[in-house]
Amino acid sequence: MKYKHIVILSGAGLSAESGLRTFRDNNGLWEEHRVEDVATPEAFHQDPDLVQRFYSERRVQLEAVEPGAAHRALAKLQLAFEGTVTLVTQNVDDLLTQAGATDVLHMHGELRKVRCLKCHTSHRWLKACSQETACPGCGAAPALRPDIVWFGEMPKHLETIYTALGSCDLFVSIGTSGHVYPAAGFVQTVAEAGYAERLELNLEQSQGSHMFTENRFGPAGELVPHWVDEVLKG
Repeated sequence: MKYKHIVILSGAGLSAESGLRTFRDNNGLWEEHRVEDVATPEAFHQDPDLVQRFYSERRVQLEAVEPGAAHRALAKLQLAFEGTVTLVTQNVDDLLTQAGATDVLHMHGELRKVRCLKCHTSHRWLKACSQETACPGCGAAPALRPDIVWFGEMPKHLETIYTALGSCDLFVSIGTSGHVYPAAGFVQTVAEAGYAERLELNLEQSQGSHMFTENRFGPAGELVPHWVDEVLKG
């Protein structure tokens, strides 16, 4: 077996082929909204109704999409690989889990979760949420917010992620532009350790393409299944 521990970072390019809009388009918008109006703590404080409605609509949108070939391939790899596969995603959808993956580290949170600001518990949430919705744990209202990491907030699972990066022998980045930190710095972290291979699977060159030992460009739905088959065949 060539590799013992693979760490995979996925971004918007993994889910775009399933029909999900990327977090921020070329105009700085997310689903026709300014990111600053729906993805910051200040936005939630200023207009919580807008923010709640926005994320409720995104949950509805998830019902209309299905995992793509790349999601299914990564789930297959995680289940069939003899070593360890750590899946880290910047995406807030649950398409990897729907495809059968387990233990996905959602560093930017999850659309299908809400968090209570009173009792600090997270709850799986498939429906609309408003300021009038009571926390299923403590009953407080208003108390619930989207369990999303907004700009200015600390990403989730960083300690676990950096531990995995420090022990992997292959780091793979899939469908990410390399602009959003700290995820954009993961390849440099691995490169500075000096012993792990680094593979980029992306539609086009990312900002950090030069730090990878190998780059493959094309649609995730084509690149990822082909690469997974290569790994599983040894």
